[in-house]
Amino acid sequence: MTSRNAAATQQRILEQAQRQFAQYGYATITVKGVADAAGVSPNLITRYFGSKEGLFLAATRVEIPVADSFDGDRAELGTRLAASIVQRWFGAPGEDPLHRYLRDSGLDDAEARSRAAAIDAFVLGVSTRRRVLRAELGDPGDLQAWLATTIQRLADG
Repeated sequence: MTSRNAAATQQRILEQAQRQFAQYGYATITVKGVADAAGVSPNLITRYFGSKEGLFLAATRVEIPVADSFDGDRAELGTRLAASIVQRWFGAPGEDPLHRYLRDSGLDDAEARSRAAAIDAFVLGVSTRRRVLRAELGDPGDLQAWLATTIQRLADG
């Protein structure tokens, strides 16, 4: 198998995993189910991702490279950060799984897209405070409850 085929196979697996995890959640998804949907042997998932947990981590990884954005004059920070973020959003292949899930749950396409964008913006903001700015976010249990309530409100409109 060439590395090009391996990369395409990994991408196909990840796309199927993203769809299934977004639609059904972690607990109900099986490695075999993802493999079948991707048209590969379950052994390839183990080979590429190690386990179901490894597959989940790879499928849900969101990486917006902002470190390079901090190099340069502060007057240009906004331009550099915006370019990094837009590149990530538009450079990623496939349909947004959250948009698809919301649309498939009964929302019309425009409303699903709008709510997915609101949830993305909210989560990105909280994640940025924690991961980039290293801000303290309080008690993990309280944070999880607040995130769950807020995300649900955004999903419900």
